[in-house]
Amino acid sequence: MNVGDKITELQERGFCVLRQHFPQPLIDACREAFWPLLLDYLKRYAATPNRGPHRHFMPMSFAPPCFRPEFFFDAGILDVIHGVLGDMVVADQWGCDIPVLGSQNQEPHADYRRPLFAESPDLLLPAYMLVVSFSLVRIASENGPIAIASGTHRMTREQAMHAVRTGAIEMQPVPMEIGDVLIRHPWTLHGGTPNLTATPRPLVTIRYVRKWYADDSRDVNPIPLDVWQAMTPEQQAIMRFPVKTAPS
Repeated sequence: MNVGDKITELQERGFCVLRQHFPQPLIDACREAFWPLLLDYLKRYAATPNRGPHRHFMPMSFAPPCFRPEFFFDAGILDVIHGVLGDMVVADQWGCDIPVLGSQNQEPHADYRRPLFAESPDLLLPAYMLVVSFSLVRIASENGPIAIASGTHRMTREQAMHAVRTGAIEMQPVPMEIGDVLIRHPWTLHGGTPNLTATPRPLVTIRYVRKWYADDSRDVNPIPLDVWQAMTPEQQAIMRFPVKTAPS
């Protein structure tokens, strides 16, 4: 992987994909541990989706092997993150987006609740957050890939929406193989597409932000004390999550 090329692609298009970046056994172990949690969640909350019709978000567990340090501290991914955001970066979100059968095309949207400066919502600024995602299953056209409007992170929201609605910029589905990693600017317009299969499509996401930025836009699970204590001081410095005060 050429880090410089990926940074350029990310800055120009608003997203890039690192192909076959994570080894498949790492993803397989995460999926096998996560799947019973996912099925239990869907059983309890199928009638009350929290991301639109037949779309769910759930915070990810920090219990291994759902959590592995490789997901958060991979050198290649952090090289891209630091190349865009600088060295003072923390991870503050760890969750999973899951469309199921019956889901629909989402409206194009950005992934922040409020602009950095409410009085200047369309002020074009350097990136202060990036989203890193990987799938626990192969994502093809039939099971709901994310679709992204390339370059819209460099437009005002009105300009970006107009370009998408008029077809000047198309929403591009992003298929992913197991091990692929998607890195994107969260204010690049994007939206989920329908999952037409009977199998849930889990896309796991980590958000990295400049250290001075903080919000509570998504629920997170706490890190078990034993997992926290197994991290190096350098790793702990990257993790902005609550920590359990007693062993799990």
